[in-house]
Amino acid sequence: MSPHALISGAGIAGPALAHQLAARGWQTTIVERFPQRRDEGHNIDVRGAAREVARRMGIEDDIRSTNTTEVGMRFVNGDGSAAASFPMNSSGSSDGPTAELEILRGELSRILIEHTRDTTAYRFDTQIADLTDQGDRVTATLDDATSIDADLLVVAEGLRSHTRDLVMPVEVTDLGMYIAYLTIARHESDDRWWNWQHVPGSRGIHMRPDNLGTTRAMLSFLSDVRGLEDLSRGDQIAILRKTFADAGGAAPRILARLDDAPMYFDAIGQVRASRWSKGRVALLGDAAFCPSPVGGGGSSLALIGAYVLAGELCRSDDLPAALARYEQFMRPHVTAAQHVRPAVLRRANPRTGAGIRALHTGARIVASPAVRAGMSMIGRQFGRIAAEGVKLPDYSNTDRDASNAAVAWKR
Repeated sequence: MSPHALISGAGIAGPALAHQLAARGWQTTIVERFPQRRDEGHNIDVRGAAREVARRMGIEDDIRSTNTTEVGMRFVNGDGSAAASFPMNSSGSSDGPTAELEILRGELSRILIEHTRDTTAYRFDTQIADLTDQGDRVTATLDDATSIDADLLVVAEGLRSHTRDLVMPVEVTDLGMYIAYLTIARHESDDRWWNWQHVPGSRGIHMRPDNLGTTRAMLSFLSDVRGLEDLSRGDQIAILRKTFADAGGAAPRILARLDDAPMYFDAIGQVRASRWSKGRVALLGDAAFCPSPVGGGGSSLALIGAYVLAGELCRSDDLPAALARYEQFMRPHVTAAQHVRPAVLRRANPRTGAGIRALHTGARIVASPAVRAGMSMIGRQFGRIAAEGVKLPDYSNTDRDASNAAVAWKR
């Protein structure tokens, strides 16, 4: 009998892992607490070794066909004029705010689910209420009172994973920034740039293109108050209206759509866990190592992590050793990605008009071709690009009879 993996979370990491395990003969089940696949979410990128993972999975062409068409990022003034521009690198390298493979989170999730529907059992509107590691298997009790036995449970949820809390404590660090993500109607004047308007008071207004005929807007602000992500939508809208009432620029257009536009409001944070597995339970993606959406690289690390975890699980019949090798490989790359600190956010989101002008002046210098080339080389040297320079292991010999692993793990 083939080994069975129960995966909690149908975002990116979970379906990516299911894809790789099912290709090697595993049974895979994914439970997801939302009633259907989540379409919300803004731009994410597939960089470095994650592009090779996508190619090996057979989804690279799908990602390219649903590219957001974003051509780069630029800082803009209140009147919309450009203060500094960072176009996408035409060579396809991973440096720069906009990657060659730029895709909406919901679109990448859709692609992964479509590629696994025939090989993975999906159970939406269901979540794990309790779990027991039986030694030879793990039993998950679901919130509908049913239970599932599996050889391995993988928690592939988000930053504030509830299932992870049933397994082990981790450090979730709030970085002091809130972001409201909205989808609004596209105007003829909207271009293909990621336009970032800095506003005094450490506030930001972002407008980005998508491939679905709409525009993705973000309102970001720094705050010492914690817990705003847990408030009702009405309270969050009230906070946004008050915070951006005098912001100008694109703010009035976004504020006018708060009542009816799809919106996701979240606090930005990072996850640091002393270990990523315990017995027959493993953590993957943001549940294990969220680097924060501000620093980027989370989606690429999720794809790479899913590829490595599946490969190591099928490399031998020793489950603890496989989980240890997965963590040993991924840990240095995760550490390199988690470089964003509150001080970094404060520098990138100045409090005063003078600070914004200084930031824009420095950005114009950095945006010059000669300086950009130097910064790219330095970034690679110090590993600041999470998925760049990762040499993927070769798992081409792991497509074996997966039932051997199930027998060995139950001894």
